[in-house]
Amino acid sequence: MTATTAPLTRTPVRAARRPPARLRAWATRAPLLPALVFLIAVTQLPFVATLVISFFDWNALYPKARRFTGLDNYRQVLTDADLRHSVWTTVLLTAAVVLASLVLGLLLALLLDRRFRGQGIVRTLLIAPFLVVPVAAALLWKHVLYNPEYGLLNGLSHYVGGPQPDWISRTPLLAVEVSLVWQWTPFMMLILLAGLQSRDQQQIEAARVDGATDWQIFVHLTLPHLRRYLELGALLGSIYIVQNFDAVFTITSGGLGTANLPYTVYQSFYQAHENGLASAAGVLVVIGSLVLATFALRVVSSLFREEVSRA
Repeated sequence: MTATTAPLTRTPVRAARRPPARLRAWATRAPLLPALVFLIAVTQLPFVATLVISFFDWNALYPKARRFTGLDNYRQVLTDADLRHSVWTTVLLTAAVVLASLVLGLLLALLLDRRFRGQGIVRTLLIAPFLVVPVAAALLWKHVLYNPEYGLLNGLSHYVGGPQPDWISRTPLLAVEVSLVWQWTPFMMLILLAGLQSRDQQQIEAARVDGATDWQIFVHLTLPHLRRYLELGALLGSIYIVQNFDAVFTITSGGLGTANLPYTVYQSFYQAHENGLASAAGVLVVIGSLVLATFALRVVSSLFREEVSRA
């Protein structure tokens, strides 16, 4: 008698269902949502409120007399003589500080790119001005250096028998520019030093073997390599200096033709109580900063692509 055995049948094991791709994406982004909500509440909502106020003729002393005026505030910002002068001062201040900081930062970066004794100490001392609080830096220049009675500049001038002018009254805009150059040169130096240290050393050594001088290497190899870094430093510096308020407020209080656009916004809002006009000027500052930031991000992304392609 033969026993018949039934064939073994495998019951299919159902694969665990994976959540949809959209659900997985939201699950990975969920931890970032509180930070995103906080960022929107802190930055975007005030900007929207500022944008709405910029379309009104709104004086804080007469809140019931406010009325919708459309683009009149923007038209006044662009046509008013004092506001146009503040725009021109902002452009002049930004261009002078950025160009001088880039040149000095490049020279210091070339110095620090060489090996010498005490290089770490020198690098730390050169970075220190950028770490000083902007208001403290402006106070330092106003009282320790520029003061006509006990300032260091006039003290040195008296020691060599030179004149002792009131630096702020004689050259007010230059006084503000010098303090900002002193503070922003280390920032440019760090960016350009990073660019110098990313050069292809084999290419430089090959150029030296072929008989190229240091100046030829700098002009034909170093400068083309630093072009992106120079653009990045110029754009980032412009973004911050366009919005600078501390130096102008502390050193000159916006007088003697040094009032830039951020200081004019402060005057319109806190002194003239013209909320609508100040909001329109502030929106223009933000738009200009966003344009510069867009170019800066493009330069940064191109730098990343170049580094990835080299790797």
